Amino acid sequence: MTHVPHNVSSLCRFTCLRRSMLLAAAGAAGAEVLDLGIARDVEGHLEGCLDKALAAGVDVLVTSGAVSMGDRDLLKPLLERKGQVHFGRVCMKPGKPLTFATLDLQDGRKLLVFGLPGNPVSSFVCFNLVVVPALRKMSGWPQPQLRRIQVITTSALKLDPERPEYHRVVLQYGRLPESCAAASGQLGWYATSTGNQISSRLLSARSANALLELPKAEGVVEAGSTVSALLIDDLGYMPQEAGTVPATAGFE
Repeated sequence: MTHVPHNVSSLCRFTCLRRSMLLAAAGAAGAEVLDLGIARDVEGHLEGCLDKALAAGVDVLVTSGAVSMGDRDLLKPLLERKGQVHFGRVCMKPGKPLTFATLDLQDGRKLLVFGLPGNPVSSFVCFNLVVVPALRKMSGWPQPQLRRIQVITTSALKLDPERPEYHRVVLQYGRLPESCAAASGQLGWYATSTGNQISSRLLSARSANALLELPKAEGVVEAGSTVSALLIDDLGYMPQEAGTVPATAGFE
């Protein structure tokens, strides 16, 4: 379920983008998806959408938008009346307004509600960080968490002094390029930034297959540094230059 202000039609393109993106991501994560449509920032309409989800018997409700601190952000108050909000703000970038709540259902089950931010990239990042592991856990995965690997950076990355950041990158495996500084020429995993990381820039997520975990700090992470990365896509689709990874000696 996505949310759009009732009097701001110019935001509809963002609403449609994140709606399509989240529907596709939920399906890729193995969920049976029910599209509840677009909720207006009118309290009665928003509650009606929630009632529709309850009537359909869903196990997880994912929303996008209406979780910030504005006068028309009505989702958190609704969830507080209907259930329990476990958190409504987190210290990370992007995704500060991320909200998680549970509602007790009549049949004894709990409905999990993930309120994702309205910015498309924030929704994308938060879905991968919190919704995907939850769906995996519910599907019986013994290790539902995102896989973490160590990679080499190919450019200097500015740090945020106030929040840890999940920086969108494209991972590749092969001979490390000259931009990896002292590590260049070795075989290994390296990460190329998708560019400007502003949370409204969907292009920064389009080709990303991993999220770098950058600490809250002053300064920069220099090119050639080793950092951790969370995998968010099938690496079978990653780009790879021909001939950069040699076959086993003697294999033909």
